[in-house]
Amino acid sequence: VIVCAQSGDCPRLLAEFAWFEPSLRVASLPDWETLPYDHLSPHQDLVSERLAALHRLARGQLDVLVVAATTAAHRVTPPSFLAARTFEFRKGQTLDEQGLRSQLTLAGYEHVTQVLRPGEYSVRGGLIDLFPMGSELPYRLDLFGDQLESLRTFDPDTQRSLYPVDGVRLLPGREFPLDEAACTAFRGRWRERFEGDPSRATVYRDIGNGIAANGIEYYLPLFFADTATLFDHLPAAAVVVMHGDVQQA
Repeated sequence: VIVCAQSGDCPRLLAEFAWFEPSLRVASLPDWETLPYDHLSPHQDLVSERLAALHRLARGQLDVLVVAATTAAHRVTPPSFLAARTFEFRKGQTLDEQGLRSQLTLAGYEHVTQVLRPGEYSVRGGLIDLFPMGSELPYRLDLFGDQLESLRTFDPDTQRSLYPVDGVRLLPGREFPLDEAACTAFRGRWRERFEGDPSRATVYRDIGNGIAANGIEYYLPLFFADTATLFDHLPAAAVVVMHGDVQQA
């Protein structure tokens, strides 16, 4: 793990690794690129990249992780949340469409008419379009009855199918849960930590209605009994390298 004092060094190091040693499995943990408690959520592509990096860490699929010091300082979702909310589908398996829709909603995916970005899905008869978090391309699931007959990637711009695949991995749609239990726990922890009438807070009211308000990411600790640090996601034998004046950063 390379912790960079300057965030601009992260993309440069990624490019240099690709040039000097192309066989290394390298990824970055990007920043949300938003200001704390601003009413603005990070771009969905950034959340997708973050979830993919944490998942690859857990699966031992990374040789090098590059992260900015300011990003590494933030609390993150616990490893148990990722493990419990990650699913896989394979061609030929039995798949209940209604159950899948419930699973996608629970995982934080948004139902749309046309899938364009990570975290979205749509259902048209026996076809289910799905753009998993952490994936570069969306997938088209073709159901015959309750059997997954075929899996294909497709171009989100043209909506045309590209090539068949055998399976797809489904990461959670957000870095926090948004089911009824999580929303109830969020509101309880809010009342414990903040004084005043909680019903006057927009964030509190939205969570009560199951809505993820813009900027909700900075309230992440209220969704969990315990959050984690990036270092909780690392294998025991990981080596941490400081690049630049990390302490000052």
